[in-house]
Amino acid sequence: MFLIVLFVIGITAEGATGALAAGRERMDLFGVAIIACVTAIGGGSVRDVLLGNYPLVWVENPIYLVFVLVAAFITVAIPVMMTYFHWVFLILDAVGLSVFTVLGTQIALGAGHGALIAIVAAVLTGVFGGVLRDIMSNRVPLVFQGDLYASVAVSGSILYLALNAAGVNDNLNAIIVLAFTFGLRLCAIFFHWSLPVFEYQEREFTRDREHSLSNRLLNKARELRPAGPRQLRITEGIAGLRHRHHGEEPGASATGEDPRTGGRAATEGDVEKECGCDCHGQGDGDTQPKPGE
Repeated sequence: MFLIVLFVIGITAEGATGALAAGRERMDLFGVAIIACVTAIGGGSVRDVLLGNYPLVWVENPIYLVFVLVAAFITVAIPVMMTYFHWVFLILDAVGLSVFTVLGTQIALGAGHGALIAIVAAVLTGVFGGVLRDIMSNRVPLVFQGDLYASVAVSGSILYLALNAAGVNDNLNAIIVLAFTFGLRLCAIFFHWSLPVFEYQEREFTRDREHSLSNRLLNKARELRPAGPRQLRITEGIAGLRHRHHGEEPGASATGEDPRTGGRAATEGDVEKECGCDCHGQGDGDTQPKPGE
C-alpha cells in the first residue's frame, strides 16, 4: 500500500512535468494529454511490453490515467503557479524515480528474470517516460545530458539486488532503496553531479595541392625523367631566342637543362615566359625564328 501511494504521487508529478513540456512546444490539449500520459506511465508500459507482463498497469488500473490527466489539466489551468513549485516538482520527481526503481526491480525479479534484466527494468520504469517525452517534443532527452538520473536508477536497483541477496526483508529492502535513491537524486540536483560528457566535432581537412606529397613526388619524377625529342626541340628554340633577344646565357648546359628552371628540361611555357612574345610559333617544329625577321 505504501508503494502504491508513492507510485500515485510519482505519476502525478510526472504528468505535470509532461504538461509543462507540451506547453513549451505550444501543443493543444490533446497533445498535452498524450505527453503527460507518456511521461508518467510510458516507462512502465515499455517495461511490461518487453517483459511480457500483461495486462499493462494502466490497463488493469485505469484510475492511474485519471490521476495523470487531472494533474496535467490542473497544470494547464494555472501555469503561472508552476514556476513557484519548481523545487516541489523536482522533489516529487525524485520520489517518483525512487518508486519506479523499486517497482521495476521487483517486477523483473517476480517474473523470474536475473539481476541484469532487473536493472534494465528499473531504468526503463524510471527513465524511459522522460525519454519518450523529450523525443516527442523534438529535444535531446534530458537524462542524456543533465544531472545524474538514469545512473541513480541503476545504483538503486543494484542496492536492492545486493540487499535481496543478503536476505533482507522485502519491505525493509524497499524502504532502504527508496531512501537511498531519493537522497542520491537530490544530491545530484543540488551539487550538479553528472557523468563525463563525450564531445566530438567533425574537422574539415583542406588539401594543399601544391605541397601535397603526391604532387611533390610527381614533380620530382618529372625532374628526373630524361628529356625526350620534343623537349630537346623546345630547348633548342629557347637557345635561339636567347641569342636573338638577350645574347648567350652563361651556365646553360649542353644537355638542355636550364639553371632558371631548376635544372630540369625546359617546356613550352618556359619559352613563352622567357621570350615574352609569341614568336615561338604554333607547332612543335616552329621554334626557330621565321625567315626574313
